[in-house]
Amino acid sequence: MYRYAAVVLFLASGIVFQLSHGVEVTVSDSEGKLCIYANLMVNFSVSYEEVGNKSSTAEFELPSKVTTEGSDCNVTSSLLKLNFGGHTWSVNFTNNGDKYQADSITFSYDLSNKAVFPNAALNETLSVSFKPEITGVAKDTCYSCKSRDTFESDTVNQTLWDVLIQAFVSNNSKCESFTSCAADVPSPSPPPTTHAPTTAPVTNATTAAPTPTTTPTPTTTPTPTLPTPAVGVYSIKPDVNGTACLLANFGLRIGLKQAEKYQEMNFDPNGTTTSGKCGDNSSDLVLVSKTMTIMLTFTNDTKKFRLHALNITGKTSSGVVFSEANTNLSLWEAAVGASYMCNKEQNYTITSMLTLFTFNLRVQPFGVRKGVFSTAEECQTDAESFLVPIAVGVALLVLILIVLMAYFIGRKRNMATGYESF
Repeated sequence: MYRYAAVVLFLASGIVFQLSHGVEVTVSDSEGKLCIYANLMVNFSVSYEEVGNKSSTAEFELPSKVTTEGSDCNVTSSLLKLNFGGHTWSVNFTNNGDKYQADSITFSYDLSNKAVFPNAALNETLSVSFKPEITGVAKDTCYSCKSRDTFESDTVNQTLWDVLIQAFVSNNSKCESFTSCAADVPSPSPPPTTHAPTTAPVTNATTAAPTPTTTPTPTTTPTPTLPTPAVGVYSIKPDVNGTACLLANFGLRIGLKQAEKYQEMNFDPNGTTTSGKCGDNSSDLVLVSKTMTIMLTFTNDTKKFRLHALNITGKTSSGVVFSEANTNLSLWEAAVGASYMCNKEQNYTITSMLTLFTFNLRVQPFGVRKGVFSTAEECQTDAESFLVPIAVGVALLVLILIVLMAYFIGRKRNMATGYESF
């Protein structure tokens, strides 16, 4: 029940946050040159569960003092990451040369912060991602949006306004020209429509009685079986001329339960935008398609890596928005410096509402050398697929040996019986 408290309170009470000033930050590249500039306002409404199975809602705003540790920028992708009170708010940008866009906004909140989440039942960090409508921003301009833009999920609502961001700064100075959001551009008023008066003609014709019609009985169309999803080939490079530091090949399908309905959707790699970052102990892969945004976070303990967090946001075929996340996973585990591979179809329960299906999976988020996969550690089902024919072969060999032994023993006895007959 608490999962829906934020949406209900936000819509029912009409809460409006007032900030006296925006948060202004700058990010510099490795040469000390300005590469990201931002000035914006953000507020949050987060529902969470208290001790005693009670639900509560925390409402707070992005403070004026934040750090940008973890932010990164290069020629093709940039990450703006704002840290405050154990929480992080980040935006992934990609650049196609003439224009750039924001692929995803991710908000991670720390429930162990008792000043913000008093009496919280959990002490973990949760994340939620949204797909913003920040696209087609012209090169060397700032994205500007004075209007409020609200993103909603089951547990988190966040509102942005007075946004001014330039994700790819090329002249080491703040933007002088702007690309405005659609909400700030006034729509032209349609011209007034005039209708000439009409007079119904007088007629003496007799109106025939309407012919009764029979409404056909609706038929239920069975849900078609989805084809095997196409395998996408994804990689993250630290810079445009560098070799890949993260590799991932897989086909994905998600199963989503909403109310009493369950549906499955294939993730289409065609036209998907890839972004993310590589770190020593944590790496991110963000995939943005036309229908959904998927963020995968990998971690390692210097010996083994694993998929630690998964966040999926999107729209169903009927246009319903969904957002599901789990930040406490331990999947796809392999040694650091190796890759993880599982060719067989696998399914994982990510949340009570979300199931993930993988096909022809192979990932390596750490220790990539020369841009190619290292030796693979296979999943159990792949290993079993090799063990079965081996076991069958061994069984057949044992059976042949038994038959041969029985033959030779029988022959020896027959020969002995023949000698005694003389």
